[in-house]
Amino acid sequence: MSARLALARSFVAIAVVAACFLTAPLLPGTVASATAQTMQIDEIEVVGTQRVDPDTVRSYMSVKVGDTADAVMLDRSLKALFGTGLFADVSIRPEGRRLTVTVVENPVINRIAFEGNKRITDDEIEREVELRPRRVFTRTRVQQDVQRILNVYRLSGRFAATVEPKVIQLEQNRVDLVFEIDEGPLTRIRSISFIGNKTFSDSDLRDVIQTKEYAFWRILTTTDTYDPDRLSFDRELLRRHYLSEGYADFKVVNAVAELTPDQRDFVVTFTVEEGEQYTFGDIDFDIRLKGIEAEALRPMIETIPGDTYDADLVDDAVDQITDYLGTLGFAFVDVRPQPTQDREERTVAITFFVGEGPKVFVERINIEGNVRTLDRVIRREFQLAEGDAFNTSKMRRSNRRIRNLGFFKKVDVTNQEGSQPDRTVITATVEEQSTGEISFGVGYSTVDSIIGDIGIRERNLLGRGQDLRVKFSGSVNRQQFDVGFTEPYFMDRDVAGGFDLFRILRDETDDSSFKEESSGVRLRAGYELADDLRHSVNYLLKTTEIRDVEDDASRFVRDQEGSETVSQVGHVLSYDTRDNRSDPTEGLFASIANDLAGLGGTVAHLRTNLRGAYYVPIYEDYVLGLIGEGGYIFGLGEDVGIAERYFVGGNNFRGFARNGIGPRDSTSGDALGGNTYYVGTAEVGFPLGLPGDLGIKGFVFTDVGSLYGIDESGAEIVDSSKLRASVGTGIAWATAFGLIRIDVAQAVLKEDVDDTEIFRFSFGTRF
Repeated sequence: MSARLALARSFVAIAVVAACFLTAPLLPGTVASATAQTMQIDEIEVVGTQRVDPDTVRSYMSVKVGDTADAVMLDRSLKALFGTGLFADVSIRPEGRRLTVTVVENPVINRIAFEGNKRITDDEIEREVELRPRRVFTRTRVQQDVQRILNVYRLSGRFAATVEPKVIQLEQNRVDLVFEIDEGPLTRIRSISFIGNKTFSDSDLRDVIQTKEYAFWRILTTTDTYDPDRLSFDRELLRRHYLSEGYADFKVVNAVAELTPDQRDFVVTFTVEEGEQYTFGDIDFDIRLKGIEAEALRPMIETIPGDTYDADLVDDAVDQITDYLGTLGFAFVDVRPQPTQDREERTVAITFFVGEGPKVFVERINIEGNVRTLDRVIRREFQLAEGDAFNTSKMRRSNRRIRNLGFFKKVDVTNQEGSQPDRTVITATVEEQSTGEISFGVGYSTVDSIIGDIGIRERNLLGRGQDLRVKFSGSVNRQQFDVGFTEPYFMDRDVAGGFDLFRILRDETDDSSFKEESSGVRLRAGYELADDLRHSVNYLLKTTEIRDVEDDASRFVRDQEGSETVSQVGHVLSYDTRDNRSDPTEGLFASIANDLAGLGGTVAHLRTNLRGAYYVPIYEDYVLGLIGEGGYIFGLGEDVGIAERYFVGGNNFRGFARNGIGPRDSTSGDALGGNTYYVGTAEVGFPLGLPGDLGIKGFVFTDVGSLYGIDESGAEIVDSSKLRASVGTGIAWATAFGLIRIDVAQAVLKEDVDDTEIFRFSFGTRF
């Protein structure tokens, strides 16, 4: 009985639901059908259109007048109309042989505005969003643009940013769209920790990666804000570091960034597996090229069995072998290192496979993304040309050369298959960045007192790659105005040509009782002779005036009062393998310069200048630097004037004051300069146990040198070629506001007339 009662109740419920469905109005986005059978369509009526023509609506439908349609076909038409994005709602109602299509059009965007954004400009946000005025408004597209804006803020380190879209209804079915932005605070990195590291401490590994923990001295950088792309790059930096130290099995298990409970900072954790340290095993070759012997390639391998394994050295060897074989005419060479690990002996044996690669030629070189920079500025940096045999090593070098121009934020050089199997198309995709600079700097030193400079520079003038600069710099003792122009490819050749206009005023009153004013022009041209070897030639025309000589000045200074003209040709040959020119840790630099004056003008002399430096790590972060310079000038049938002599002391010889050594008038105390000088420095830089990215280093050094030789003679001239020497220590702090350097030096070998100093301080910055 109870079962029958339950069954009866079920039938009643079904009947009620069915009655409700049949009597309910048509819901939005639906197809109403009175029958499951097909129907003949004689008319399609469109209702609700404002901007869209009814015939356009009919054209989107899969059902046409005269068709026999069923529910499936009507449903397909409904989806097609929604898919256009033109309508907020669509319904289709069959009435006999007529279809009534009712649409509600999406509004059109009249204006898009951004409110609350301060750190990121409207222009930057507009480049990211896809909605534009006069486009159709849809909520889906708005939400997509909200996400794009949030991504922009996250890339700038603001994960707490929120975006609220507001819609303002206007007449004629138009809307104003306003994105209300709350940028929130910077989401900083509170801490970085490592799990699984045994060989290297957390502090060591923090110096390897780009992401840094928040610190007050990083106010001008963004490395202490969270960036997921930077975190991915950090994984690669860790891998390279361990592979260069012999850990061939190293891997980053994961890198996790977690928001702190207050949602303001991130805690980053790297989990690593170091594995064991390996050494190089046997180095062998598998050469498939005719006429090439292993002994010819072995000198290019810098690895020795038993040395700590270093993946960077293996990559360097591949590049050197590829380049060498390319010079022998093997354009299609395939060089691949094949490592074999012996986990018991902890060695990695390397066999360099050298075979003939597939014959592929460069069909075309495309340049993309350059708006301002001319194509030819980029093309001339390519080591490959259309029609050349394709070479991956040359393509990598081309990428590096384009990047080194400094004109682009991003550079990506890739190749794809061409029109034929033996053809490839190279594409250089670049993203331009600002190349104009307005800079001014301030500083202070115990040698020059207050120092300042202001300059304007354009490194990519009119998109032609030309460099134009205008600069004024000044201190208590020196003021200089420069205008310089450089054409990196003079007359479409790989020769950098240019000129400099200058005017210099030097106040030597304190040391030599005179002032010097010079102005002139220098023409120059430079070119590469080989990798790291560069040669330049120049012509100098200048006038120099010695004036405002004091009454009690040395008679040898008073005799120099007046003006002279220098017409001089010269050259510079330099070799530079330093890893970093501003703060080198290894490498060699050497240069020789010769100048000949007398081709016109009132002065005739020959000058030779030598400079050299050698840097080598001696223990972990301890770097030994051996630096030297020297010069010699002699007159051609005449004496060398005071304006052309050398002066030594202060910045180039610590422990001695500015112009502190060399020939001097014992009566007046004036420094007279000399014709010959040399200065040598041995310096060891070392960490002070502070965080590496703080940029503080300590130094101990010794300077030795001398300045001597003068054409004048007299009883009051003190001129000694004896060695001078000083020892000292110093601290350098590379701050966001410039380099602060403090040196304390004591002269241990000196002459009685020399002018010494113990403390030297310098600070400078550029904005």
